[in-house]
Amino acid sequence: MKQILLLGAGKIGAMIAIMLAESGDYQVRVADRDAAALARILPSGRISTQIVDCTDPKDLAAAMAGCFAVMSAMPYHLNPLIGDVAGQSGCHYLDLTEDVASTRAIKALAEGAATAFIPQCGLAPGFISIVAHDLARRFDSLHSVQMRVGALPKYPTNALQYNLTWSTDGLINEYCNPCEAVVNGAMREVPPLEEIEHFSLDGVNYEAFNTSGGLGTLAETLAGKVQYLNYRTVRYPGHRDLVKMLLQDLRLAENQGLLKQIFEHAIPVTMQDVVLIFVTVSGQRDGRFMQESHAQKIYAHALGGRVWSGIQITTAAGICAVLDLLAQGKIAQKGFVKQEDIGLDQFLANRFGCHYALDQPNVADAHAGAAVA
Repeated sequence: MKQILLLGAGKIGAMIAIMLAESGDYQVRVADRDAAALARILPSGRISTQIVDCTDPKDLAAAMAGCFAVMSAMPYHLNPLIGDVAGQSGCHYLDLTEDVASTRAIKALAEGAATAFIPQCGLAPGFISIVAHDLARRFDSLHSVQMRVGALPKYPTNALQYNLTWSTDGLINEYCNPCEAVVNGAMREVPPLEEIEHFSLDGVNYEAFNTSGGLGTLAETLAGKVQYLNYRTVRYPGHRDLVKMLLQDLRLAENQGLLKQIFEHAIPVTMQDVVLIFVTVSGQRDGRFMQESHAQKIYAHALGGRVWSGIQITTAAGICAVLDLLAQGKIAQKGFVKQEDIGLDQFLANRFGCHYALDQPNVADAHAGAAVA
């Protein structure tokens, strides 16, 4: 049984621990310096908890001793330190970050490493990169790759038409930082919250706009092969304008600590969400200009007698599937591993990745009053 150190006892960390433990093949130690968060993790024969200060290299190294891999569900700014200690400790490293600078730091650490460094193992970046690359491979030449993802409340009730479903730090990071894109065949940085578009899917109206980090490493992988490549976050109409007012007109982008306090004070968490995934690729195939799309929705539902949100399930399934493929020797065992290095069929055939393959209808409302993560 492989020993896994899971750093971060938040909403996503709790789901990761349950998934890995219930597989029967992993012993998971959940570590955090927040004793209250650790107390919410239900220990079992395959789950234990430990107080660890993830800003202290010595504390991290002691916790990593003897582990097969360390999985970071911590705030993105801690990942370079965690990755550095993982490399020195001989542990494989996986994270969920959407942060561009953190990923570049991890890539530098992976050069010549004897273990694998696999960042961006969640939904976006993560699964979205695997889907987009799979579609892109079906074309003789590429024109555009458009990636759209949203974690949305099923029942929006406030002016923002949004509920907190994952990391507030990550949300603010993607709203504030520059975004990568390929425009006319050249890599560009484009501003967040711009290039808004509107579309309808299954009779529901949405908007999408630039946010940072969702492309992952795909821009590098498809460099010189695609004319247009972009990632945009999906929200219900009107959300972008209100967020832009908060960040730019009220200048809260300059005081992100205060912005986080406001969001967490005023915007409730919900377990009743839907994850929307929409990828469209166009290009030449067999002498014709063709388009192919992937669209799906994944809803909150019950696993192991508890209701988990759609974003918890999809994010945890992503990193657990990558760990499983690594443990089974099905992906590279050392150096920097990109998400798009993993085949879509390979991912969906995995016991964790199959959570993306399930057709989840409008479920879990009957369990809304049940115990939640």
